[in-house]
Amino acid sequence: MTTLKGARERVVRTGGVELCVAELGDPKQPTVVLVHGYPDSKEVWSEVAVRLADRFHVVLYDVRGHGRSTAPHPLRGGFTLAKLTDDFLAVVDAVSPDRPVHLVGHDWGSVQSWEFVTVARTKGRIASFTSMSGPSLDHFGHWINARVKRPTPRRVGQLLGQGAKSWYVYLLHTPVLPELAWRGPLGKRWPKILERMEKTPGTDYPTPSLPTDAAHGAWLYRDNVRSRLLHPRPDAYAHTPVQLITPQADAFLSERLYDDLEQWAPQLTRHTLPAKHWIPRTRPDQLATWITEFVTGVESGRPEPAKSSGKHADRFGGQLVLVTGAGSGIGRATAFAFAEAGARVVAVDRDAESAARTAELARLLGAREAWPESADVSDEQAMEKLAEKVAAEYGVVDVLVNNAGIGLSGSFFDTTPEDWRKVLDVNLWGVLHGCRLFGAQMAERGQGGHIVNVASAAAYQPSRALSAYSTSKAAVLMLSECLRAELTDQAIGVTAVCPGFVNTSITSTARFTGVDADEERRRRKRTARLYGLRNYPPEKVARAILRAVARNEALAPVTPEAHGAHLMSRFMPGVLRKIARVNPRI
Repeated sequence: MTTLKGARERVVRTGGVELCVAELGDPKQPTVVLVHGYPDSKEVWSEVAVRLADRFHVVLYDVRGHGRSTAPHPLRGGFTLAKLTDDFLAVVDAVSPDRPVHLVGHDWGSVQSWEFVTVARTKGRIASFTSMSGPSLDHFGHWINARVKRPTPRRVGQLLGQGAKSWYVYLLHTPVLPELAWRGPLGKRWPKILERMEKTPGTDYPTPSLPTDAAHGAWLYRDNVRSRLLHPRPDAYAHTPVQLITPQADAFLSERLYDDLEQWAPQLTRHTLPAKHWIPRTRPDQLATWITEFVTGVESGRPEPAKSSGKHADRFGGQLVLVTGAGSGIGRATAFAFAEAGARVVAVDRDAESAARTAELARLLGAREAWPESADVSDEQAMEKLAEKVAAEYGVVDVLVNNAGIGLSGSFFDTTPEDWRKVLDVNLWGVLHGCRLFGAQMAERGQGGHIVNVASAAAYQPSRALSAYSTSKAAVLMLSECLRAELTDQAIGVTAVCPGFVNTSITSTARFTGVDADEERRRRKRTARLYGLRNYPPEKVARAILRAVARNEALAPVTPEAHGAHLMSRFMPGVLRKIARVNPRI
């Protein structure tokens, strides 16, 4: 039985084989065809398919010799790209005879789909192509030739790197052994291997046909790889818009394979994911979002979603990002930076008007969508309501930025228990509430994510005048380190950002203990003036935050003084302690 609940099935006969085809959704809607890779069957797409079925007519089929499709006889020569193209055309003629289809391929499904979108006989039958984890063999051959003919240290390194990643290709070319392995111990252990190495959910995938599928599928490599890499087609140009989704931790394919792809696919949209190879199983939400946006754009006459100008648009485009303290300063700048990268932004601030203004400007800067939300991060019940609303109305957050914070300066003995409660409620408990509520949603979804906790250089740079503030930020730093260790197995990254002296409004709202109101106002003005003279803009901190998330950095000092203090805390802690004794004159 198929694991695609509610699917309508049919058999398509072509070239001496019978292909098992499953359909979901309304046939009147645009048709999206999902092509699986090796050693999978169509069920690898089940999680993505159900997410697309509300908007599209979704079609999946078992490639010949896989799943419930029959195998050619003999196997040798039965899996050539030409015959796979025949199969594809037979399927689309059956399911969408009058309209071109939107093609999506993963692994070998993508490899063969590159053939479909670059040969003349499919022109007019394909409206768009989304590729993931599977390059064109022709493009791969040209990539190899370019590096062999003009070797440089970098190019040789790229060749050797991809050669090492392709170890399994050599094994699959050996006679008999792959079949024996798959029909024996490897076939039995493969589900657990996938679960352990790729963190795929332990569900009803792979299907029981896996050993036979893998044994048959070895001929995909034997019939095509060597001939195409040695003699790549010179005219392998895509005649449709192409969306490339690249998992950054793919154990089998280097990102460098796609460096020159624009010359073969002029209408190219790029996305990257911090994930491993089997993203149809581990990242179905994000894939469904990107496929939906791309297909909708093509259907509406735009070959791709509106371009975002941000440096990290390929990484954050379409992702849901929530930023607290987004009404001003670092929070607003961070919301804007993610907006420029094409993210969907939830701007949270205690001041509803400031949050609304941030969301409005974020839309103008390129955010796919932006919503304002008002909440006090120190209020547990308010944060619980916010988390419930965001999940229900916008979805599970992909990137959480816990930025909201307040400043407090004064000696330890002048800092009252109420002062301590206020600074810890916002600076520490606000971060705890965000991590606990939104982090739990990320973990439950099981598709990764990232948490950014904005701490401070004061977390590792002691000061006699900042005992409460430094304590709160040091706690945030250690919380981030502990969470990072705990959540790494769930593909959730955690980063502590330590900005340093940044010109924001926190200086004009900071509290000074042990002085009267007039002296407190004077100190605020003096501090704001000094930070203004330093004039390190929050936009630079925002760029550092995006860079840290893209690189999955554990700690991100930002300003030169933050970097310097961090180095001193590690290598010259005694000097840092002497500096801490200095009483700042404000």
